[in-house]
Amino acid sequence: MSSYWPYILLAFVIGSIATAVTIPLIIAFCRKFGYFDQPNQRKVHKAAIPRLGGMAFLPSLALSFAVTMLVYFSQTMTYPDFHYTSALMVIGAAIVFVVGGMDDLLDLPANLKFVILAIGSLALPICNLTLDNMHGFFGLYALPLWIAYPLTVLVIMTIVNAINLIDGIDGLASGISVICLAVFVYLYADMRNIVFVVMSAALLGSVLAFMGFNLFGKVGKMKIFMGDAGSLILGYVLAYLAIKYMMVTEQDIYTDINPILIPYSLFIVPVFDLVRVAFTRLAAGEPMFHADQRHIHHIMMRCGLTMHQALAAILGLVVFFIFGNLLLDDMHVPITIIFFIDIALYLMFFVVAFVVIDRKESFRELMDSEVIPF
Repeated sequence: MSSYWPYILLAFVIGSIATAVTIPLIIAFCRKFGYFDQPNQRKVHKAAIPRLGGMAFLPSLALSFAVTMLVYFSQTMTYPDFHYTSALMVIGAAIVFVVGGMDDLLDLPANLKFVILAIGSLALPICNLTLDNMHGFFGLYALPLWIAYPLTVLVIMTIVNAINLIDGIDGLASGISVICLAVFVYLYADMRNIVFVVMSAALLGSVLAFMGFNLFGKVGKMKIFMGDAGSLILGYVLAYLAIKYMMVTEQDIYTDINPILIPYSLFIVPVFDLVRVAFTRLAAGEPMFHADQRHIHHIMMRCGLTMHQALAAILGLVVFFIFGNLLLDDMHVPITIIFFIDIALYLMFFVVAFVVIDRKESFRELMDSEVIPF
């Protein structure tokens, strides 16, 4: 693992610098042509903010990956073994990136965006990156291809949309992605997989550089949102890294951790939030893609937290599930039981949150109804 750190650092630095240089250019472009995320009733921000920051992710990743791998090949005197499937993966990523950018610029219909994303997601199973083994989850193991292929597309689409929809406050989608990418850097470095550790480190540097502008940039100056181009490509790359990790660990004896456990744990918060909100909308007779204020960050802010406090609470919840599930796995708790424990804990979290909201709103109503004598 230690021999990979120079390449990890190089990929991280190039990704960071490329994004830091690109973001001001994107901001200038947005100001010139009027591409802003406008405030409205369901959004947290109160001013128009440039929204194309995520357009820097894929170019920065590509540049950092290419330079770092060229350095690696020149120093190790090894040669890349690229297959035609690599081109298909690039095409899939490009489709997702382009549809995100078009949505930012043209506001595509949700149904059209869904279909195009599904087409882009087909690149993984076509490249034989499939979820063909459930490793005991719900008692399932090896799956036939006619189940594995659509299941893989479903999982990719779920992760992509989960990262996209949780991008509602500064730093949330990017913060969750940073946690995921940092874990993948460690895992792939430990597995001595240079391609995927460099990919993870390059995108990690890019996202962290973006977070600097997103969290600390001044409104009207250097503040920017990632937009759909950013959140969709983040979800796609994270899904790719997760599925590849599960496939590699099934053939590797370096760990006795269930191959599904870590990828599953990384995405619990955004995916559970996606499912909860979707079912809540359907129960209320509303369209599944209808925008509202039911997401976890909205709930946290209704509890009285500031935006940055809500961010810290949700990221803390992500870390809690990761380490909690690893502890349960170490205690030899089956993956299916872990899943139901996670659901119970997640629901308890919201029960407590809604109790806090109810008491807070009841107190406000009581204070508003009091008559102060003169």
